[in-house]
Amino acid sequence: MKAVKMIAAGAVAATLAGNVLAENMQWKALGQPVATGLIQNQKEQPFFENFAERTGLPIDVDYKPVDTTGIKDTEELRMLKSGLFDIVSIRVSQNSRDEPALLGLDLVGLNTEYDKGAKVAEAYTPVLDAQLQSRFNTKLLGVWPFGPQILFCNAPVDSFADIKGLKVRVYDQSLANFVESVGATPVPISFPDVHQALSTGVIDCAITGPSSANSAGWPEVATHQVPLGMGIAMNGYGISLKAWNSLDAEQQQKLQAAFDELGAEIWSYSESLYDDALSCNTGGECKTGKPFDLVNVDPTANDMELVNEALINISLPAWAEICDASTSGCSDNWKSSVGPIIGLN
Repeated sequence: MKAVKMIAAGAVAATLAGNVLAENMQWKALGQPVATGLIQNQKEQPFFENFAERTGLPIDVDYKPVDTTGIKDTEELRMLKSGLFDIVSIRVSQNSRDEPALLGLDLVGLNTEYDKGAKVAEAYTPVLDAQLQSRFNTKLLGVWPFGPQILFCNAPVDSFADIKGLKVRVYDQSLANFVESVGATPVPISFPDVHQALSTGVIDCAITGPSSANSAGWPEVATHQVPLGMGIAMNGYGISLKAWNSLDAEQQQKLQAAFDELGAEIWSYSESLYDDALSCNTGGECKTGKPFDLVNVDPTANDMELVNEALINISLPAWAEICDASTSGCSDNWKSSVGPIIGLN
């Protein structure tokens, strides 16, 4: 009889333990494309696969990179608003058509290096957070960069200005306006399709970060690399307000702290990847990527001037018009938060 009671007690305990596990919240997360490389593979995916441990919260996360789902990376804000996903690794430029304010994070000529990008992110994130909460029921948990976006070509170029007459892959309207101002034809192509487009001659050049290009094998079908930083490819983490509000205040603090830590890790990792990938792509020392033999073309003084002048003359005016048409006061909010960083009153 005693043995029977012990077995019964054990069964009850097991049932209670099962109920505790069953009470874990089940969330879905949509991540960066696998094709983008090491930040997704080494930082983002492990974070979500160990979500309960990293956050200290009873939450199980089903994490899927966007390029494994059939979902377009331009639809991520809609996924959050509809409730199909609880957390999304937002591709900022790709979703700027749905929310133009996003592009204010990374206009051409704004973030030419990491320190400046960090200041812009700190100043503008609260503005974007309020906008996303209002329009997409989404809270912005933080932003981070893939790194300076540079030029890759499968045609000989001696400077950035040599793209005149060529077809150049871009990923947002700000870049499109910029390359068009140099006399090139902007071609919007999703990241996973660029390798083939370069290989078949659909495009002559393409813009991305050197580490992402290395991971995706662009140097297999390109010949030249021009390390002229036009932007820093900001991305961010958004959580649906439904998921956020399901947490109490202490849990929200823990979640925010975990994403702050992840963001800091990615900022640092991104910078180390950038330097190494530039070297990998041109046959130098290579620790994290694959070695290639691209010709490195140092930007000219004229190239640098083109980027520096692009913000005020091209990207900011064009973006402000679109953003203000979408949301009244959009560009004023940007100028009041980001303007002091660039000396714009």
